[in-house]
Amino acid sequence: MDSDNVIVDDKYNIEAAEILANEAQHLPITEAAPLYEQLLTLFPTAAKYWKQYVEAHMAVNNDDATKQLFSRCLLNCLQIPLWRCYIRFIRKVNEKKGIEGQEETRKAFDFMLSYLGADIASGPVWMEYITFLKTLPAQNTQEESQRMTAVRKVYQKAIITPTHHIEQLWKDYENFENSVSRQLAKGLLSEYQPKYNSARAVYRERKKYVDEIDWNMLAVPPSGSYKEELQWMAWKRLLAFEKGNPQRIDSASSNKRIIFTYEQCLMYLYHYPDIWYDYATWHAKTGSIDAAVKVFQRALKALPDSEMLRYAYAELEESRGAIQSAKKIYESLLGDGVNTTALAHIQFIRFLRRTEGVEAARKYFLDARKSPNCTYHVYVAYAMMAFCLDKDPKVAHNVFEAGLKRFMHEPVYILEYADFLTRLNDDRNIRALFERALSSLPPEESVEVWKRFTHFEQTYGDLASMLKVEQRRKEALSRTGEEGPSALEGSLQDVVSRYTFMDLWPCSSNDLDHLARQEIIQKAQELKLIANRL
Repeated sequence: MDSDNVIVDDKYNIEAAEILANEAQHLPITEAAPLYEQLLTLFPTAAKYWKQYVEAHMAVNNDDATKQLFSRCLLNCLQIPLWRCYIRFIRKVNEKKGIEGQEETRKAFDFMLSYLGADIASGPVWMEYITFLKTLPAQNTQEESQRMTAVRKVYQKAIITPTHHIEQLWKDYENFENSVSRQLAKGLLSEYQPKYNSARAVYRERKKYVDEIDWNMLAVPPSGSYKEELQWMAWKRLLAFEKGNPQRIDSASSNKRIIFTYEQCLMYLYHYPDIWYDYATWHAKTGSIDAAVKVFQRALKALPDSEMLRYAYAELEESRGAIQSAKKIYESLLGDGVNTTALAHIQFIRFLRRTEGVEAARKYFLDARKSPNCTYHVYVAYAMMAFCLDKDPKVAHNVFEAGLKRFMHEPVYILEYADFLTRLNDDRNIRALFERALSSLPPEESVEVWKRFTHFEQTYGDLASMLKVEQRRKEALSRTGEEGPSALEGSLQDVVSRYTFMDLWPCSSNDLDHLARQEIIQKAQELKLIANRL
C-alpha cells in the first residue's frame, strides 16, 4: 500500500489515519518517523499517536529523539497514558544515576502532577509517586523525617483530588499516618476527613460528566454529525461543572482545574472556534489578559482562516489599549491587499476611525476604493461613518455620489443611498435618485427600488404623484412577470397598501386573508391562460 497517499484525498479521514498509524507500528523507526510526522501534522493533539511514536523511539533506546518528542507534545497533550510513558522514560534514564537521578525522577513526578494531578484518572500516578518516595534511601533520622514529610505532603494533595482511586488513597493514607504515629494520626485524619469527604462527593458528580466523553476521539473540524454534537455538549457540561467550583476550593486551585479542563477539551475540539473563544474570554474575565492573548495566538495557529477569532483577538487588544497589537491583527486580515474582503476593509476603516481619527480613516478609504475587491458595502460603510460619527453629511453625500458611478446597477446600494437622503429629508434628490436608477436598472432587478419609490411617494408625495408612481411601477413590473396583466388594473390591495401605517391596517385580518386569496387565484388563472396559449 502506498502510505504517502492515504490521507491526501480526505485530509481528516479518521479511518485512513488509523490505517497509517497501524502501518507505522510495524515498520522500523527510520521508516515509521515520516508517517508519524504526517499524522501529527494533521492531528497535533492526538496523544495516542504521540505515545506510539515515542514508544517506537524508546524501544530502540533513541534517548535524544525521545526527549525531543516529549518536549514537542507533553504540554499540548494532557493525557495520563502519554505522561506515564514520560515518567517511565525518566525513571529508566535516571535509574543508575544515584541521588542525582532520584532527584530528576522526583522533579518529573512533580512536573507531571502539576499539569495532570487534577485528572480523574491520575490516581495511579499519585500512588506511583508515593511508592517512589517511600523507597528513597534515608541515611539518618533527619533524612527519614524529611522523607516522611514529603510522603505526607503528596498524600494530602492526593486525598483531596477527585480521582477514581480516591477511596484507596484515603485508606493508604490512614495506614501511613497510623504507622508513623497513632497519636498524631488522630488529629491529622480528623482534619483531613471532611476535605476527603468533599473530594469524594465531587468525584462521584464529576465521574458522571467525564463518562460522557470519548477519550479516543481525534480532533477533526466540525462536520455537524450527531456524535460530534454530543461530544461538544459533554465538554460544555464538564466545563460548566468545573467553573461552578463544586469542591469550594480556593480560587487559584479552582482556576487551575478549569484551565486543565479547557486544555484537555482542546485536544479533542481543537478545530472549534467557540471553545478557543470561551477559553480566552474566561481568562480575560478572571483578570489574566496575558493568558487570554496567548490562547488567542494558539487559536489562530490552530484555525488560521478564522476571521471571527481574529476580530475577537483584536477587540481584546484594543480594549486593553494595545492599539499597535490590534492594528497588526487587522492588517493580517487585509492580507496582501489583492484578496482583501470588503468586510476587512470596512472593519479596518472603523478601527482607524476609533483609534487614529477621521483623517486616517479617510486616507485608508481613498486607497481601499481602488482595490478590485472594493464593493458597494465599503462606500456605504464609510459614508454612514462620516454621517453618523463625524456628523458630516456633505462628505457622506459626496461618497454616495462617487459610488453611484460604479454601483448604479446595485439595487441595494440605491436603497442605502435613498435611506441616507431620507434622513436628510432631501425629497428632491431622492426622486432624482429613483428616476436615475430606474432608468438604468433592468426591470427584473428593480422590484425593491420600485417598492421603495412607491412607499416614498406615500410618505412625501401628494395623491397625484402617489397614484402616478404606483401605475408606473405596475407597468414596469408587468413586463417582468412579477405582476400579471390584471395588476395594471387598480385593486383594493393598492388601497390597503396606501392607507396602512406601521402595524395599523385599514381592514380586518379576515379582509386581508380574503384579498390575499383573491390575488393567488387571480395569478393562478393568469398562469393557466399563458400556459394554454403556449
